Amino acid sequence: MSPPTASLADFVTPIEAGAHVVAAGFLGPVASFVLADGTLLIAGDTGPTRVPVFGDATSLTAAYNATICVVGSDDGKVASIDRHGTVSLVGDENGTWIDALALRTDGAIAWSAGNRVRSRDASGVTQSFVAPSTVRGLAFYPKGYRLAASHYNGVSLWYPNVEADPEILSWKGSHLEITISRDGRFIITAMQENALHGWKLPEKKDMRMTGYPGKSRSLSWSHDGNWLATSGAQACIIWPFQSKTGPMGQPPRECGVRSARVSCVAFHPGALVVSIGYEDGWVLLCRLTDGAEIPVLIPSAEAKSGAVTALAWDVAGRRLAIGTRSGHAALLSLPS
Repeated sequence: MSPPTASLADFVTPIEAGAHVVAAGFLGPVASFVLADGTLLIAGDTGPTRVPVFGDATSLTAAYNATICVVGSDDGKVASIDRHGTVSLVGDENGTWIDALALRTDGAIAWSAGNRVRSRDASGVTQSFVAPSTVRGLAFYPKGYRLAASHYNGVSLWYPNVEADPEILSWKGSHLEITISRDGRFIITAMQENALHGWKLPEKKDMRMTGYPGKSRSLSWSHDGNWLATSGAQACIIWPFQSKTGPMGQPPRECGVRSARVSCVAFHPGALVVSIGYEDGWVLLCRLTDGAEIPVLIPSAEAKSGAVTALAWDVAGRRLAIGTRSGHAALLSLPS
């Protein structure tokens, strides 16, 4: 571990969320936090505002773009919330848990409930298909209206506006989180076992990324698409994707090595800097160019802030929203 440089603790504003933070993001310039108790905490200039989203239901998953947040619940509802706290019901699966969500910049939304996947385009037209098994991850392609859905034994690639069966990428095992590279050439899934699996497209060439001591549940691409940061080890594991074959035959980089396991990662939107959250509540920034590590949050033993479950940068890369399992949140505002 490189010696830490200056601390950013003086630029962090604590926010008492009061419930497990499922996700964090920005609605325009405003930071917000999706809480497991079915509310959205909006951290406005005049203080935090709590917006009831689902009443007594639990928020299970969420996704953000620059203007709205979409949340799925354990009673089968999907709702969107804007920066003013206006809640709109998007979908209702009649009590079936919402397992995964995806959101495009144009407002298109996809969600899964069991093995049923629905996609609602920006004009409000909804299409659906039935996957081979429960869908645990969804991701829109960076270009074109196409969706990738991860499930048992592989991934389904689906065009919602085309009357054709989804294309299947097969690999035995349970595929959970899913992400697509910025150029659309690689699809990566986090497996139920301690590994990642990937496909290089269009050849459908398999890639195995192993060696994790735990499950990797947080994945984040660098702004240039050349690096994929992942959780699941006692360091942030960062895979190289500069070459045509991706990480095959190349070792990953490690940064932020500590005694606690990494639980959440988020690359900066415009620099080769990755924010790293740990199971003990620590947060570091790591700069890939020289390996420098800058502490953001170092909780005291009494704080018991729990694992970091959410990290999100604003569009400009000036602020970082942080949330934990035990109901603590914070907002880092980088100095000029």
